[in-house]
Amino acid sequence: MQDDDTSAGPEHSTLRIEEHGDHVEVTLNRPDTRNAIDAAMISDLHALCAELERRPRIMILTGGSDGVFAGGADIGQLRDRGRDDALAGINLHLFNRIRALPMPTLAAVDGYALGGGAELSYACDLRIATPRTKFGQPEPGLGIIAGAGATFRLVRLLGESVAKQILLAGEWIDADRALALGLVHSVVDPAGLQDAARALAQKMARTSTVALRMTKLAVDADEAAHPQIDLAIQALLFEDDEKHRRMTDFLERKKP
Repeated sequence: MQDDDTSAGPEHSTLRIEEHGDHVEVTLNRPDTRNAIDAAMISDLHALCAELERRPRIMILTGGSDGVFAGGADIGQLRDRGRDDALAGINLHLFNRIRALPMPTLAAVDGYALGGGAELSYACDLRIATPRTKFGQPEPGLGIIAGAGATFRLVRLLGESVAKQILLAGEWIDADRALALGLVHSVVDPAGLQDAARALAQKMARTSTVALRMTKLAVDADEAAHPQIDLAIQALLFEDDEKHRRMTDFLERKKP
């Protein structure tokens, strides 16, 4: 895949979208509210997901350059939600949809990723941080739980003990600890965050698109699906023309 075309994407009131040849860059765009996730942003992100499901590409998701990825859900709207809204899983269904996108997703997190903002980053496949990045789940202080994925995604990402430190003890995870725990891929200077995210996206884009999609599908599959799903996917890929071409190219380069 090539990265030689850049253009503005579809118009969304809460997102800035740039189309590139091998990926799409999405910036949360509610700076006056520290990128609080409101109903309009949820709608815009669903529309984006629909486009990435129709035409799969790698996605980079960032909060812009003001030192905030996303400060959480919009508390004004959250306060007015009732039992039926909670059971509808408004944020959870969106984050599940992001998690299930066909191609890899990468959160470029500069500054605070709190509450729903942190859960949005957990829904992405990979995360890159800056030295001022902090992840936290302050929901119990507001009388609710982290109900948009943190209670189960953090356990899978970090293990039960660390997940409970964040969810129950209210610990915030800074960039150094996030790197040590494997929550983030790397920590880079804020000025270089977007370039680092692009480099990682382009590295993934140089691999086989179908193999990348199938690898994500296998990794995200329920444990009970393994090893059968691995065998089925590998059988599909073994018959793929691109597999033969890439392996032939590799062997040709190895010739003395």
